[in-house]
Amino acid sequence: MARSRQQPSLREVFATKLRELRHSQGLSQEKLAELCGLHRTYVGSVERAERNVSIDNIEKFAGALGVAVRDLFEGAR
Repeated sequence: MARSRQQPSLREVFATKLRELRHSQGLSQEKLAELCGLHRTYVGSVERAERNVSIDNIEKFAGALGVAVRDLFEGAR
């Protein structure tokens, strides 16, 4: 089934929301990575939607940002 280019993938929705939340809290990628126990280059690749993120890491991102997991998927279809 072909995906319409008008609808972003769930990975792209997550990446965009992660970046928005990080920026709104004034965090650098490096600081977010530190809070999550992840590498800074990993955070960058997630924000560029280059990575499939594990459930464990989604939970780490949500915890570090102080949001519910569902908030990282806000705007998904």
